[in-house]
Amino acid sequence: MFTGIVLERGEVRRVRRRGGILELEIDAPGIARELHTGDSVAVNGVCLTAVRAGRRRFSVEATPETLARSTLGNLQRGAGVNLELPARLGDRIGGHLVQGHVDGIAEVTRVEDEDGARRVWLRADHDVLRYLVRKGSVALDGVSLTVAEVGRTTFQVALIPHTLSVTTLRDLGAGDAVNVEVDVIAKYVEAFSGRSG
Repeated sequence: MFTGIVLERGEVRRVRRRGGILELEIDAPGIARELHTGDSVAVNGVCLTAVRAGRRRFSVEATPETLARSTLGNLQRGAGVNLELPARLGDRIGGHLVQGHVDGIAEVTRVEDEDGARRVWLRADHDVLRYLVRKGSVALDGVSLTVAEVGRTTFQVALIPHTLSVTTLRDLGAGDAVNVEVDVIAKYVEAFSGRSG
């Protein structure tokens, strides 16, 4: 379980494919020191297992299922990634409950700066949009955000200067794709109320 509060912006140092498996080696001195082989780590909002960990870098592997549901397969050497370690019992939850299980991909349609902040419009499938509500929570590339508006085919988020300075979201432009995880509580409410699909 994660909170969507990014701890470090890492850099992809190596991308390697072995059959259907993608291995990423990530340079992130802060997080790498805390990781051990077998630990979970969120990379752009996707919960992965560290298969190697050193003082400055760690490696993770993604399966074909993960690659089909996320943007990880598009990462190249030099790409920035948002990183978070799992929450510990007793930690504050500064964002919202994030599982690292991506629900879909959204496409950025527009980005506008506004008085030091930035507003981002994204297009998403109905399977994602049906769980979003104005002032609710959503995770984009692992970053916990508040939904500003929801339309028929799009939604908006507003990024504060701090988020822009410490995450990869500062680099977003029209046409970019991001991993989306909706609020898990919304999915449970739907399941318990008997509504789905």
